[in-house]
Formats: sequence, C-alpha cells, structure tokens
Amino acid sequence: MHLNLHATLEPETDKLVKLMKRLLFLVWLVGPGITLLFAADRGTLVRDAIIYLAPDTSSNKLGQVERGRELILLDKSRNWLHVEAMLGLSHNPDPAFVLEEEDEGKTISGWILDSGIVWASTPSGDRILFGAAVDSEDEASLRHGRRGAAQDALRLYKRVYDIFPSSGLAAEALYRAADIKWQIDKADMQSRPSAREKEAYLRQGMDEEGMRLVMKKFPDSKWAQLAAFHLLDNKLCGDWQGSSKCPDKEAEMYEKYAKEHPESPAAPEALYNAASRRAALIEIYKTEEQSKKSEQAKNQAISLAQHLVSQYPQSDWSSRGQTLLFLVQQGVPTYGNSVQ
Repeated sequence: MHLNLHATLEPETDKLVKLMKRLLFLVWLVGPGITLLFAADRGTLVRDAIIYLAPDTSSNKLGQVERGRELILLDKSRNWLHVEAMLGLSHNPDPAFVLEEEDEGKTISGWILDSGIVWASTPSGDRILFGAAVDSEDEASLRHGRRGAAQDALRLYKRVYDIFPSSGLAAEALYRAADIKWQIDKADMQSRPSAREKEAYLRQGMDEEGMRLVMKKFPDSKWAQLAAFHLLDNKLCGDWQGSSKCPDKEAEMYEKYAKEHPESPAAPEALYNAASRRAALIEIYKTEEQSKKSEQAKNQAISLAQHLVSQYPQSDWSSRGQTLLFLVQQGVPTYGNSVQ
C-alpha cells in the first residue's frame, strides 16, 4: 500500500504554522518586557541592607541582604531599587560555614535603598568589590570580628569574578574565594575524629570544586598553581602512626609538585615539605630496621634542602630549609621524641 506522506503531513504542518504565528504575536506583545529581562543589571552589595515590601522605610521588612549577595535589578523609583536577591538562613548556627549559595536560603524580590551597590557599569567596580572583600577577610581574622565576615569575603571575592570576569583581579579574587572555603572546610575536617585516620580516603576531604574552577578558568596563572598545591591536602595522611609509608608517599607528592611547578609561589613550601618528610624517614626507617633506607633518606633530605636554599634564597622556606639542613647534617633527629 502506497502512503501519500505529503497529504498526511499537511494538516500537522498547518497546525504548526498557526502555532508559530501565535507565538510570534505574543513575543511582539511582550517584547519590551523580554528585552528588559535579558538586559537586567546584575550587582552586589558592599554593605548589609534591609529589603522592604515597598519603596518606603515604614513598609514591612522582608529580610536582610548581606554583603556580596547578588542582586538583579527589576525597577527603579527615585532613590529606591526594586531587586531580586537571595537571603541567608536567619537561624543558621554559624553563617561562616554556609558555603553553597543554593543552600543559603530563598530568593525574594523587594525594595532597597540605592546606596552601597556595585553594578557591572560602576567605575572601578572590580576594585571596590575586591577592597570590600579584603576588609571582610581582615575582619574575619580578628578575635571578635564581625559574625559571618569570612562568608562575606567569600561572596564578595566571587562577585568580582562573576560581575567583572575580564578584570585583572578576577583570577586572584576567584582563588581567594576558593581559599577561604578551603580553610573553613579544613578547619571543619580537622575537628572530626576521622582527621586522625592514617589513610586519606578514610576522612572527609575538602571540597575541590572552587580550586578546580580556578585551574580551569585561569590555567596558566600563579593562582592555578596555588590551587593545585591546595589539592595535595586531600591526599595527606591524617596520622603517620610511625609508619614509613605515609611520609614516603607525601615526600614524592611534594617533590613532583615542585618539579612540575618551579615558578609557583608554593614551590619553596613544597620542597621544604618534601625535605622535612625525608628527614623524618631517617628515624622512622631506623625503627623499622632498614638502615640502608635510613641513609638514603638522609641523602635525599640533604639534597632537597640544598636545592631549596639555592633555588629560592629569598623565601622564608629557604631559611627553614637551612635549619633543617643543619640538623640533618649534625645528625639531630627531626622526628620523634628522642633527646640526645
């Protein structure tokens, strides 16, 4: 039986054409609104702000918007802005430990006063945000600093990258945001009993997403090299437990990093970490009755320390390497509780 496909498809084609015409008509009707939606300005706060139901301080307060929260501009009215913003969890026990924005709360729209907001069009906006982030980071380091300041800094640094991706500060800002998150994750990890487990896979490591984003977006930068150095933390043993396996593996890991990233700001630290582990192995191998490996570890520690001192003479790690070299050459144990 022969089917006339053209005849079969004609009714469906007519329906499709009619549907497309209706859609085009609707787009024409709401076109200005769509244009406004796609052209909506994105910005962020460098201050805390109250968001109101209406453009009036006597109207109902919907919540508080913290520093670094992303704002979407919907409308303006004199010195008021109608925005969409995300609010944090008001009852969270410690805002500094809430790190993923999708878990922070709910998105609402309301009115805020038009002040202390940086938009993509703000002159030197990237520097303003970066400076505000540095201020918040310093505040977080104070003993009685502002509650949630670390999280403020993280968001503000992230906004530099989000709103000004082509800025000369974007790479450093993205790294600093990842670094703050890494430090908070690390403190949390070290507070858990699993932190003392020998094998790295037995504990919850730090979230690597932020560091890997830095490496992906700015692969040839020093910030990417520093991010790669951070990732080594997740491969470290929690406790060597007097065994040679962990320090030997970690020394190899740090040596490899220093060899592959000689220009990295972290290269001197990597060399010192490798040398100090080789120095520790001198005593550990003795307890395992492996005198040949102990002597080999001593030679490796000396070689690494000498390389550190000569390659990076201006680094503080070089001075520490000089001390380590002196101790190893003098036969002074650098690991364990032995007293000569």
